[in-house]
Amino acid sequence: MNFKMVAKTLFGMEELLANELRQLGASSIEIGIRNVSFEGDTGFMYKANLCCRTAIKILKPITGFNIFTEDDLYKKIYDIPWENYMDVKGTLAVNATVFSDVFTHSQYIALKTKDAIVDRFRDRVGERPNVDLDHPTLRINIHIDRNICTVSLDSSGESLHKRGYKTESVLAPINEVLAAGIIMLSGWSGQCDLLDPMCGGGTIMTEAAMIACNIPPNLNREEFGFETWPDFDVDLYEKIEEAALKKVRDFPHKIYGYDTDSIAVKKSRENIKNANLQDFIEVKQQDFFKSEKEKDSPMFIIFNPPYDERISVNDVEVFYSSIGNTLKRSYPGTQAWMITSNMEALKYVGLRPSKKIKLFNGKLESKLVRYEMYEGSRKASKQ
Repeated sequence: MNFKMVAKTLFGMEELLANELRQLGASSIEIGIRNVSFEGDTGFMYKANLCCRTAIKILKPITGFNIFTEDDLYKKIYDIPWENYMDVKGTLAVNATVFSDVFTHSQYIALKTKDAIVDRFRDRVGERPNVDLDHPTLRINIHIDRNICTVSLDSSGESLHKRGYKTESVLAPINEVLAAGIIMLSGWSGQCDLLDPMCGGGTIMTEAAMIACNIPPNLNREEFGFETWPDFDVDLYEKIEEAALKKVRDFPHKIYGYDTDSIAVKKSRENIKNANLQDFIEVKQQDFFKSEKEKDSPMFIIFNPPYDERISVNDVEVFYSSIGNTLKRSYPGTQAWMITSNMEALKYVGLRPSKKIKLFNGKLESKLVRYEMYEGSRKASKQ
């Protein structure tokens, strides 16, 4: 039986996510801001969690109602038969988002919701479930838009960007969903070599290898939220995982990563090994500014250079103009994509981007830009 679900994503990734859901077989797809709603059955819910690269959460709405006061919220939450969704011995966590003039404090709304649920259990069975913010049996999502409240079960558990392969963290790492989205926006899907010249912890390279080989992004995760639900069908989940793994393909090209920091190189290799992708990715300690393209064939470059926000750069002007000079001098026949939140620094690259896409890296408004490096001069390539 099909039911409605909502997949949450990052700003600028909505179309990508809608497309992923379409290809996986979802119906009634509607694009919102930072979310996509769709319909599917239980098996599809498992599949969306396992296979969507650009989703952060897959929510299953169970009810919706109008509320005008906090009392309304308490009463209506209390009336939901929570015993159908969890056992009193289980644990819960509530997360709330609010867009309303009346209800302005999301944490207070979460607290009020939790009170109503535990009071219902206490009144009915004489004991109450505990709260566990890290590994609850049931995660509940409350969404209030003006005076419309939607109550959903969070089928993902922890955010889906936590893929499970990143055990070694570097300073200012890029979110896995953002990395996958950038690669998908660039149009690279494994058709040629790819280089990340400032690879940090290796996230862009790992996500790229999974895209090229069509490996489900959340294969390495410890658990999903739905695994602790009373109706979890383990056989169905295993069938879906098996079917997804049958679609894995080989990738004939190579993914390269450079970083000047030996510790980043070591951490990057460790993370890649955790994802079992070391056959496709090669990481070197190398200064991009002193490097050149190794082959004549076409190539993509995708990277997340320091913005001088979370990682400081000694001289932003020199650093960003070196990016432009290196691309011009040493990387003919490449498409270079770079994300930065330092709009001022982009001016120093000295190249005109052929595309600009607005995204957010965490809270930082950023631009994803494309530079096309032609073989020889641009004029000659046009003739």
